Amino acid sequence: MSEIDDKTRTELEAAVYRRLVEHLRTRTDVQNIDLMNLAGFCLNCLSNWLKDAADAKGVAMTKDESREAVYGMSYEEFKSRYQKEASAEQKAAFDKSHRH
Repeated sequence: MSEIDDKTRTELEAAVYRRLVEHLRTRTDVQNIDLMNLAGFCLNCLSNWLKDAADAKGVAMTKDESREAVYGMSYEEFKSRYQKEASAEQKAAFDKSHRH
């Protein structure tokens, strides 16, 4: 990629983040555990990373606020609308992929 200034790079990265979050919001068929099993992160991770970034900048943000920023609604509402109980296979894959 050609040389770009820090401001432009940050704007591009922010646009990619917003697009990723919007994409994941529309793919409600994809469960958090599926994301964790395949990619090693989920929407909860994104909300935690957002809160970490806010904390690092001294911006007041609660965990609930960061989750709402990522999910587009409260976490409880998202869970009740879209999240299903993980299957035995999903749980086994999670356990296998997260062994240390």
